[in-house]
This record gives sequence, C-alpha cells and structure tokens, in this order.
Amino acid sequence: MTWLITGGAGYIGSHVVRAMAEAGESVAVLDDLSSGVRARLPQDVPLVCGSTLDRELLDRTFAELGVTGVVHLAAKKQVGESVEQPLRYYRENVHGLTVLLEAVVAAGVSRFLFSSSAAVYGMPDVELVTEDTPCLPINPYGETKLAGEWLVRAAGAAHSLSTACLRYFNVAGATRPEMADTGVFNIIPMMFERITEGEPPRIFGDDYDTPTAPVSATTSMSRIWPPPIWPWPVGWPHSRSRAISR
Repeated sequence: MTWLITGGAGYIGSHVVRAMAEAGESVAVLDDLSSGVRARLPQDVPLVCGSTLDRELLDRTFAELGVTGVVHLAAKKQVGESVEQPLRYYRENVHGLTVLLEAVVAAGVSRFLFSSSAAVYGMPDVELVTEDTPCLPINPYGETKLAGEWLVRAAGAAHSLSTACLRYFNVAGATRPEMADTGVFNIIPMMFERITEGEPPRIFGDDYDTPTAPVSATTSMSRIWPPPIWPWPVGWPHSRSRAISR
C-alpha cells in the first residue's frame, strides 16, 4: 500500500515520512511548501506540490500513485493567527479536510489518519488529560481541529473508512539538523530564543509529571480489517520543565 502524507515537508511531517519509509512503507508527500521544506525529504520520496483544496490535483494524485492510505498533517496551526484570521483557518483546516475526504472516498482509499491537537481541550482544570476529558477549545485553531475530528469520524462511519485522530501536545526534537523545528511559536525555538536573549525559558507550572507514550498508528491501521474508528490521542505530553531539563 502507498501512504500519502499531506504536509509531509513540514517539521512533524518530514519525521513521519522518514520513519514510515525506514519501516518499509511506501510513502509520497503532498505539500504546498508554504511552510514545508523540500530538503527535509528523502530524494526518493515523491513530492506533489499543491493544496488539499485542489480536488482535481487530489484525484490525479490518488490515481497516479495508487494511494491506499492518508496521513493528514497539512494545516494552519498558529493560535494567535487563528484568532485574527478565523475564516482562513476554517477554510484551510476544515474545508480543506472536507475536499480531501471527498477525494479519499471517491478513490476508495481505506485508511485515514488525522493530525489533531491538544488544543481541542482548551484549558482543562484536571490533573491528567485523557481521551475522555471534555473538549472545550478556546480559539479558532482548536475549534477547527475538533470539527476535523468530528468530520473524520463521521466519514469513517459512513464510508467504511478506518480512521484515527491523534492529539499532539509538546512535539520537540529532530533526527538530523536539516529537520529541525523552525516554527517560531513552537516549544524548542521559543526556548532557544529566550536563551539567546539571556533570559530563562518560561515555564507555566512545573508539577505535572508527563512521560511520553507514542503509538504506531499507521502500522496498526495497516494490519486491522475490517476498519475500526479510533478516536484516541497519540499519547501523553512532556511538560516544558522536563523538555528544558533534557
């Protein structure tokens, strides 16, 4: 089977691409390169430049590459910007997902992994966030991710599509220098920006012990049939204090 990774030239996407390729999976990338970088990808991984809003491109890509599974990472993700530009975020993150799912169903693709976010929880007043913690997003970015989860699950139920939604917390680290996180609003760049300015990194709370527990979702999805609908997060977050200490 061939997995299409949308947003595969981004920080998270490029790591997913390399990990899946090294695990023996056939992968290809769809990315508009608005924030992605071609140099992050292995030379032998096909790159289709374009948007999930382009239905004609999606149909052609699925047919030419024989796509049987999709990992959907492409999205706008800056919280502050989403407050200033909500229409843009709903168009890119929700309408773009709708167009992509329509193409997935039309092409008979059987597996769909959706990149959601811990932003769907808002500011939960609990010691431990789990899959069952109520989702109360407090900004348009979080709202688009929660709406995306609803849409993915509904499409999965209606069209026998195996789905999973992963909610990320603090994503950090890089397997090699060219794959480093360059997002100015992400945790590691924010830490180094403070250090460069001679200031200590900011920590909002230091009493949350959060070991990580990633899940190989695409491998599991490849092995299970008939398709289930999975609404779980990828695992547990690392706190900022732990990230700094390491």
